[in-house]
Amino acid sequence: MHTPTLIIGGGLSGLSLAYALERAGHAYTLVEARNRLGGRIKSLAVDRAKFDLGPSWVWPGQTRMAELASALDLHLFDQWSAGEQLFEQASGEVVRGQGFMSMAGSLRIAGGTSALTDALAAHLDPENVMRDCTVSSIDDRPAAHLNDGRTVTADRIVLCIPPRLAALIEFAPALPDNVLAALSAIPTWMGAHAKFVAVYPTPFWRKDGLSGDASSRRGPLAEIHDASPEDGSFGALFGFVGLPAAVRAQAGDAVQTAALAQLENLFGPHAGKPIRTTLMDWSQAPFTAAPADATPPPGHPPYMMPALLRHVWDDRLIFAITEMAPDNGGLIEGALAAAEAAAARFIG
Repeated sequence: MHTPTLIIGGGLSGLSLAYALERAGHAYTLVEARNRLGGRIKSLAVDRAKFDLGPSWVWPGQTRMAELASALDLHLFDQWSAGEQLFEQASGEVVRGQGFMSMAGSLRIAGGTSALTDALAAHLDPENVMRDCTVSSIDDRPAAHLNDGRTVTADRIVLCIPPRLAALIEFAPALPDNVLAALSAIPTWMGAHAKFVAVYPTPFWRKDGLSGDASSRRGPLAEIHDASPEDGSFGALFGFVGLPAAVRAQAGDAVQTAALAQLENLFGPHAGKPIRTTLMDWSQAPFTAAPADATPPPGHPPYMMPALLRHVWDDRLIFAITEMAPDNGGLIEGALAAAEAAAARFIG
């Protein structure tokens, strides 16, 4: 089969690019390796509420997100931050009124971040979307060869997958060593992270004058925040697991057990009785993280599009992912920026 534009990857960058092409009347095909769309945007559903297992926040001043939310009729609300923060010392002693992890001023998407990817997917022609399709190789016609034996030729291929995963694809002719090295050097944002979410009937900590924010020198959760819906129909706390990926892999279910005990130590006995818990370890997600992502970067990397990747195969192979965005790299806004920049290269 042939398509003018082949999008590989159905995360936020791929979906927003497909959405732009759909609106412009430009034919495309989107191929996604998972059986779901959304990529690193994923939610835990409890009744009608959803809780983020990937990115949670957007920020005022991020114009692409604001415009897209308006176009898709999505509501943004302030991250809950009222109340005191907690600090857990290495001994386990909890100090009230101390801490440094508040996300005051950030915004969340009502219905979870998956409301954004679900809304984008709903605007796409399902005939143009192929799920459960991995790409084994790409040649410079260009064409992508799929795991089911099919080949899709295109005028251009847009890779909307983490750079380190793109480097693992077989290219014919092979990409130069310096190009592959440039791809492999870009850390996958969230690729080393694990996120623990606990859901409760109510956000009970608010009645105790607590914000839900906590930081810890003990762990396993290093940083904790309120993840409750805006209407308070449920309570939820989430934490970033501070243990290295290799330790998490060996510990298994013990990580969740320890995380729940930690929440109880911080927030009291009610915290030990959630109605649902989930641990999402992105380092173990095969279509998100590469082996090199087991070691996290020391901070937020200075993401950008390397010069070597700007014009590959005479612009017939284009990279569009948040790690190579023109701004806000690694963030939701960066994913939108990357898709916008890719679309501008071949549609008006």
